[in-house]
Amino acid sequence: MLRLTELTLPLHHPDEALPAAICKRLKITPRELIKYVVARRAHDARNKAAIDLVYSVDVNVKNEDVVLARCRKDKRLQRTPDTRYHFVATASEQRAGLRPVVIGTGPCGLFAGLILAQMGYRPIILDRGKLVRERTKDTWGLWRGSVLNPESNAQFGEGGAGTFSDGKLYSRIKDNRHLDRKVLTEFVKAGAPPEILTEAHPHIGTFRLVTMVESIRETIEALGGEYRFQTRVDGIDISTDSGGARQVRGLHLSTGDYLEADRVVLAIGHSARDTFAMLHAAGVYVEPKPFSIGVRIEHPQSWIDRSRFGIHAGHPVLGAAEYHISHHCANGRTVYSFCMCPGGTVVAATSEEGRVATNGMSQYSRNERNANSGLVVGIDPARDFPGDPLAGLALQRHWESRAFVAGGSSYKAPAQKLGDFLAGRPSEALGAVTPSYKPGVTLTDLAECLPDFAVTAMREALPVFGRQIPGYDHPDVVMTGVETRTSSPVRFTRGEDFQSLNTAGLFPAGEGAGYAGGILSAAVDGIKVAEALALSLGGS
Repeated sequence: MLRLTELTLPLHHPDEALPAAICKRLKITPRELIKYVVARRAHDARNKAAIDLVYSVDVNVKNEDVVLARCRKDKRLQRTPDTRYHFVATASEQRAGLRPVVIGTGPCGLFAGLILAQMGYRPIILDRGKLVRERTKDTWGLWRGSVLNPESNAQFGEGGAGTFSDGKLYSRIKDNRHLDRKVLTEFVKAGAPPEILTEAHPHIGTFRLVTMVESIRETIEALGGEYRFQTRVDGIDISTDSGGARQVRGLHLSTGDYLEADRVVLAIGHSARDTFAMLHAAGVYVEPKPFSIGVRIEHPQSWIDRSRFGIHAGHPVLGAAEYHISHHCANGRTVYSFCMCPGGTVVAATSEEGRVATNGMSQYSRNERNANSGLVVGIDPARDFPGDPLAGLALQRHWESRAFVAGGSSYKAPAQKLGDFLAGRPSEALGAVTPSYKPGVTLTDLAECLPDFAVTAMREALPVFGRQIPGYDHPDVVMTGVETRTSSPVRFTRGEDFQSLNTAGLFPAGEGAGYAGGILSAAVDGIKVAEALALSLGGS
């Protein structure tokens, strides 16, 4: 089979145009084309008047070697790569010893647990939160009733923070083993739409993620894995030998139990602040990591569609338009869009009482009225919180507490119209854009909830973005604060064997450990860590 890439056709092309284009590129007759399968489809909207679709296709042809030789100068033609997943180890049926433990059931923990189970290692999987459907009820309890459960919310519980997001399934990671394909394939097995295997920017949405997470749990349990929900890790037992080498020995659980363990995957997510502190106190190597702070910005989705697709806005193949923008400011800061959610809503994402944090969420249909995105400014540890590796947590908490007060101390979020933000005055009434945040917003001055350098940078960047995307800086656009959970503020540094630099048997993984950013990259990291753990056990 051959892989043909960068095959470009007009947006409105008829079905027969694709096989005709394949034959033309390969210099073959229609009879020589046995079959073709779309491997990837993207769109090129740089020319809004004539948007193109760009395909990669896998083709079966007669006399494959002859075709490949004839088209040898075409750098966009090659043999189709093998994207099948190959396990690196298999546990023997008679394997003795302790079972591996995975802490966290977000995308990273989910796939670490799945791969370990598929290799026969029967992992024990811990999560401080609840099963995904119970957790969903608690999360809606905050959104609809301003009642926060600190152990079951948009951050904690089965599925992790990605469950209440846009469900994006693409990243910038490069891996010649095609581990991302393993993730997507398992998601399709669990109920995701098959088109995530071919779309350039696939997504799922919250409702579908819920059922998929449940399906993967059932698979893990059928393979001998064990889940323990509402079980927080409150302490870690580490032994030190005469040479100073440290080794994980067990975990102290919130249930009062002690779980003996010598291989632990640390997939705790970016908001497990109390666990960060516990691990730091236990001497596990941790260092500060850059993150960002800002707001959620909302525009009517129709504005974004028109600005990106012109007369083709609303075309079903294109769907809801996205954007990615950034600007380097005079004060040395970078302002950029983060986690853009087409046709979605702004949601309450706090996990601590007396604090407000925001995030964005979309369903698979992406058919809500507004588009929203993080509008955030980079934070640098050396510049903004030097010294203490946990100082970034204090910075996040400070601004989340300020946002809670500015919102009325009721989990409403502080919000402001863009025009008022640029003018430096509090907002008193909404305009053409209705905010989607639940349990509601309080109009105020967002400068009270953000560092001065972030306010200065955002005021410089917004008119620039308005020139790039018409309507982006419309005065009625709504900004809702604060966005602080862009990524983990710490990294639990690991070596080439994926184990902690100073604690053997501890495998930091995923977003909370500082090694991923989003569902797909976290899931891939979970696979890599599961493989490293299996190899450390001498798997064959």
